[in-house]
Amino acid sequence: MNNERRETIYNQAKEWILQAGTTIREKINDPLVVNTKSNPNDLVTTMDEATESFFVSRIKDTFPDHFIISEEGYGDNLKSLDGTVWIIDPIDGTMNFVHQKRNFAISVGIYHDGIGEIGFIYDVMSDVLYSAKRNEGAYKNDVKLAPLKKEIIPEEAILGMNHFWLCENRLVDEITMQKLVKKVRGTRTYGSAALEFAYVAEGIIDGYLTMSLSPWDVAAGIVIVNEVGGATTNIDGVQVNMLEKNSIFACNSDLQKYMLDFLQKGRK
Repeated sequence: MNNERRETIYNQAKEWILQAGTTIREKINDPLVVNTKSNPNDLVTTMDEATESFFVSRIKDTFPDHFIISEEGYGDNLKSLDGTVWIIDPIDGTMNFVHQKRNFAISVGIYHDGIGEIGFIYDVMSDVLYSAKRNEGAYKNDVKLAPLKKEIIPEEAILGMNHFWLCENRLVDEITMQKLVKKVRGTRTYGSAALEFAYVAEGIIDGYLTMSLSPWDVAAGIVIVNEVGGATTNIDGVQVNMLEKNSIFACNSDLQKYMLDFLQKGRK
C-alpha cells in the first residue's frame, strides 16, 4: 500500500471511528438489549451490532473492493488476508460497557496483503484515540508516543493479565504463573484487550498476556505496539495468525525472551 492510499484510508477510518464513538456516548444511558454468545460472560449488545453495521455499510459503500473481518458477523468469510482487510471490534470490552459504562474501546486494524498498515484504538468514554500508520509512529490523540524504554527487567515490569492464568488452565501450569506474578512488580486486569495493547504502547504496562483472542481483539493493537518498538507473538514466540484465535503476549521487546522462556517452563 503506497503512502497516499494509506493516508486516504486512515483519514476516512478516523472520521468513522470518531462518529461511531459520539453515537455510543450519546446513547450510553439508553435501554440496552444484552444477549450471550458462547458463554454467560461472552456478551453482545444491540450497540455492538449497530456499531459494526455502521462500519460495514460505510466501508462497503466507500471501498467496495475491501474486505472485512468483524466480531458480530457482518463481515466477510475470509480464508486469506489478500487485498485490503479491515479487522473490526465495534466494542472491545462489552462486559465493561454493560456493567461500568466505561473502559471499552472501538478497535479497527487495517491490513494489506497480510501486513498491518493502520491501527486505531478509541477509548470512547475518555475520548482518547490511539492510532498508528506503518513506519510513521504511534499517537495518543495528536501526541506521538515515545519508543518503549530500554533495559527493563522483570522485577520492574507491570503485566496485564487475566486472573484465570492463576487457575487450572490448558496452557501453562498455575504454579508457574504464580511464580511469574511474584516475580514481576505487579499485574493489572482492565477487561479490554484493545486498551491493554494501547497501554503497552504507551508504557503504562510493560506486557499483556492472554490465553485466547480473536483477530478483531488484537489487529489494531499489533500495529500500534509495533510502531513503538514493542513485540507481539503467541506464548510460544510464534507470529500471530490473523485468521484464527491465538494466545497473545504483547510486550516491551526487552522483556520478550525472558517472559517467553519463563512461560515455556510451565507449558502443558
